[in-house]
Formats: sequence, structure tokens, C-alpha cells
Amino acid sequence: MNDFPQFEYQQDTLYAESVSLETIAKEYGTPCYVYSRAALTATYHEFERAFANDDYLICYAVKANSNLAVLNLLARLGSGFDIVSGGELQRVIKAGGDPGKIVFSGVGKMADEIRMALASDILCFNVESIAELQLLNQIAAAMDKTAPVSLRVNPDVDARTHPYISTGLKENKFGIPIEEAEHIYLSTDIFPHIQFIGVDCHIGSQLTELDPFVQAGEKLVSLLHRLRAHNLQITHLDLGGGLGIRYTNEALPSIHDYVAALRKTLGPLKLRLLIEPGRSLVGNAGLLLTRTAYIKHTPDRHFAIVDAAMNDLMRPSLYKAYHQILPVIKRKGDLCNYQIVGPVCETGDFLGHDRKLILEGGDLLAVMSAGAYGMSMSSNYNTRPRAAEVMVDGETVHLIRARETIDQLTASEAILQT
Repeated sequence: MNDFPQFEYQQDTLYAESVSLETIAKEYGTPCYVYSRAALTATYHEFERAFANDDYLICYAVKANSNLAVLNLLARLGSGFDIVSGGELQRVIKAGGDPGKIVFSGVGKMADEIRMALASDILCFNVESIAELQLLNQIAAAMDKTAPVSLRVNPDVDARTHPYISTGLKENKFGIPIEEAEHIYLSTDIFPHIQFIGVDCHIGSQLTELDPFVQAGEKLVSLLHRLRAHNLQITHLDLGGGLGIRYTNEALPSIHDYVAALRKTLGPLKLRLLIEPGRSLVGNAGLLLTRTAYIKHTPDRHFAIVDAAMNDLMRPSLYKAYHQILPVIKRKGDLCNYQIVGPVCETGDFLGHDRKLILEGGDLLAVMSAGAYGMSMSSNYNTRPRAAEVMVDGETVHLIRARETIDQLTASEAILQT
């Protein structure tokens, strides 16, 4: 299966849609994030087709990639949004997103963020604790509003993914224990400015099998039946996101099978189904373009030192994540086993270990599957300006974020005057 249909070789040169990555590097420099509009659009439509005529809302998880151009494209396609901060709320609105299609997740919503979301009339708050519910009720009362709420239920389901991105176990910080949720839902009399409209869960990210989704869904459906027996009018079930993408040789369920499994858990229940895909929408729609600065041979290892680093793409260092690394121009010669490393002063600064490539100094490399949690997790460590971002649309390349400058990085700093 080709997971990168918009990134293919033409006469031994790697292209993004109809533009060579070599051309992009010459125009915009490296490191540079390159996204395909066609890839992003095709994946969104694949989710739509999987739902067919169901009552549903796709809420893109903004944390995966929050560039305004990405958000605007999804908004124009009809997407809703899953946010986890007031900053993400402002980004979505600036990008043309509909506040009435926004769900606000996260364990640590601050009072000013809650006020901003209430004033924007968002679709729903995914509440994760009694303390948050109390604060939300208090702020809504002061604003003479009623806050629409789903409780984020922790179903204690093992997502069988990396422990840093597993969120549905009882030892995780996320959600309200499922055995406590029913009592809270039935406490409407002590929360007069809260309207419970949904039930929510999210068990983790980069899930590669359907069983954890199904287990969580079945637990939430059981809770829904109990709530309806008490005449509580719940109108939607939010089953979160987390569907993985193929970075290497993972066996993955299709989007169609994923949605079918979620739908099946509902049984005869008639209510709206919300999902919050992030990585599965944008992950394979982007790559990180980098240039080899030096080839370094030692008695023990061979290193390709590139101009991208852990500050540009944190996932390999943070999660030991694997990203396929491809030469932009295929060379002839003998393969060599390279460690692909960056210039940051950390041994943990690497993009890939043990990659068999034919390389020379100055060669371009494409780090694939970097559309999610790449730029959004980047930093200025070692005072490195963040990379440029471009969106390719057929034969056209749009600069959607200019490369930062050192002056921009230091503009808000001040030197003591005495």
C-alpha cells in the first residue's frame, strides 16, 4: 500500500504533487515542512465517506498541526475542531472555523480560556474533573450563560500504544473514572448553569488495532443506556481520536473499518457521533525536508549530519519514533548504514538510526509522515529559528509560515539597564 500517493518519485526525483522537492528547497531553504493539499483533502473525504448518511461531526484535533492554512482548509471542507487551549480556540476562529463545531478538551482549562470559549458559543466543553465542572458552572453563572458539557470518561482501557500517549487507563491524568460519571451526570441540581449534552472519551494516540476503541465504546454505550433510563437527554457520543498511521510496517485498520467499528458500538442508539482525528488526517500529508551538511565516518559508525534537528522534529527523540527517510534524488552506488543526526548539542538529537542510504554532503532528504506533531511540537532550543512551512497545491507552492529570524526570537527579551 502506498501511504504517500502525493509524494512520489518522477525520474528518480521525489515530488510533492507536481513540484519537485529540490525546487522547493531552492526556493524556501531547509529545513522546511512540506504539506500536500490533495493528501489532506483526500483523507478528510475518506472519513466523510466512511460515515455515509450518519449523524456525525469530524472534529480535527488542532494540536496535531495548528497552522492557519491547515485549519482554514479543513474549515472549508466542513470540519469541526477539537481544541485544548485558548490559543487553539483563537487560531481556529482566525482560520475561519465555526465556533459551533468546536469541542474544548484538556485537563487544565484556565478561567480566562473558559470565559473566551463561553463567549464564543462553542459546541461543547469536554470536562475532566469535578473541580473543572464547579469552575465552569461558576463562570457561566457570572456570564449569565449555560455551558454545554460532556464528561470525559476514563474507561480504564489499555490502548496498547506508547505510554506517553496512552490516556485511557485509570492511572492516567485524563478523564473522570467511569464508575463516578453516572453520579455526576445525575447531579444537575447543583450545577444550574451546566447542560449535559454528551459523553466523551479518548484513550490514546497512534492506535493500530480496533479492539481498544470497541472496548471503550461499549463501556460508554452502557453508561448512556443508564443515563437515558434516568431521562437524561444526551445528544452525542464523542469517542475521541487516536487512529494511527503507518510510519513503517504497522498493520492498520482502514478509516472505513474504524468508523464502522465505532458505529457498531452504538447499536440501536440514535444520537450524533463525534470523532477527533488529528494524526490520521494530517500525518501522512506532510514531510520534513532537510539537507545533509556533513558526512562523518568514524571507526564505529557513519553519520549524516543534517540541518534539521530534534527542535524541528521532536518525535524520534521523545518517543523513539520511526520516520521513513528518503533521498530526494536517488543516487547510484553502494548503500551505507547511516545515523541521521542534527546539529543540536544532545546525543538524543537524531531523526533516524541505521538507515541504508547512498549519500554525499549537500544531498536532500525527506523525513516522511511528519505532518502531525512535527511543527506543532517544534521549539527554539539552541536558539534555532523554526522551519518554514509550505503547502503544495498541484503545481503551486504556497508559503504558509515564513522561516523565523534571530531578531524575531529576541524581540521580546530585554537587557538589564543597570
